[in-house]
Amino acid sequence: MTTPRPQTELSADDARRIALRAQGFLGSPDRKAGVRGVLRHLGAVQLDTISVLARSHELIPYARLGAVGRTTVEQAYWTDTHAFEYWSHAACILPIEEWPHFAFRRRAYRHRPHWHHTLPDGVYDQVIKQLRTEGPLTATELGGAKRTSEWWDWSGTKVAVERALMYGEVVCVERRGWKRVYDLAERAVPAHLLHDDLDDAECLRRLVHLAGQSLGVGTRADLADYHRLKTEQVDAVIADSGLVPVTVHGWGKPAWADPAALAAPPRGRHRTTLLSPFDSLIWERARTERIFGFTHRLEAYVPKPKRIHGYFAMPVLAGGRLVGRVDPAREGRTLVARQITLDHRKAVPAVAQALVEAAGWVDCTDVRVERVDAPELREPLTTELARLLA
Repeated sequence: MTTPRPQTELSADDARRIALRAQGFLGSPDRKAGVRGVLRHLGAVQLDTISVLARSHELIPYARLGAVGRTTVEQAYWTDTHAFEYWSHAACILPIEEWPHFAFRRRAYRHRPHWHHTLPDGVYDQVIKQLRTEGPLTATELGGAKRTSEWWDWSGTKVAVERALMYGEVVCVERRGWKRVYDLAERAVPAHLLHDDLDDAECLRRLVHLAGQSLGVGTRADLADYHRLKTEQVDAVIADSGLVPVTVHGWGKPAWADPAALAAPPRGRHRTTLLSPFDSLIWERARTERIFGFTHRLEAYVPKPKRIHGYFAMPVLAGGRLVGRVDPAREGRTLVARQITLDHRKAVPAVAQALVEAAGWVDCTDVRVERVDAPELREPLTTELARLLA
């Protein structure tokens, strides 16, 4: 691929501020648009099973809007056919208007030659018939999700309904107690969106353009990672995506930016908050290191003796920088900071503010600090927490 000569040069700080605004952390939040506005702005909100303070798809709007009610978050996603769940960066909640642009992925699944699970004869048609006659159902209601207690040992019903979801014949219309609720796409997706008419190139152009808008500025790898495209797919459509080539000082790689992001200098108030490790601002480690000089790794799947920062360490964003980490837990109405890592003393007020706001959001009335990696910062941190909680 021949990359056009960049017309715009950005400093590393310019790129960081553009990224923060594109992700909703710089400037006034659009509270009128609320959670649905956050979803459309980001283009994808990642789901994950881990729940410490809350599940990740709840933490994403909270990080941008503040203490929006958790019930409000769920209702915003799942009512009025506003969103659907599908494979994007990972399992993600996606705006319903993007249904046509995932046609390329649905086609790829339909032509996939090999699967991990075997689909028993006749079960697929049986599941579709049951959904048609009985309405939205969980895998358990369809006949059972597993053959044994092993997480990977799916029942034939579960294999069938998940295959139907990948093909686009079935849609996840909500999560109920973390279980997917399935319905037929013909009922769940508005008629004007229910089609696979767009060819692969048009789908990819749209998703690369959306990734550029959501990132503000990114490398080819950044753009590919956002919706888990292949880099060669990005290469094939980048010239027609509407993004413009730029040079970012210190990145050492070609980059592209949303022209709207370049047209308006990023200004406004910085958000101070705890971030889910699955937040799209930081979900790609190489990009996080490049933009923030901050190395972060989710350690939930690391053996406990080998963890450095904790099970679900949440980076702290303040002043447009990542200034530390908090590994949280809850005990009754106390938010427990099992481990806090601070980059410097100046981060103490921000970390205390982020902890107190998060505590209030999850209906905790107290914050307890168990360990601070820099022991000399423990006293100023607990003093600041006491002041904010008084």
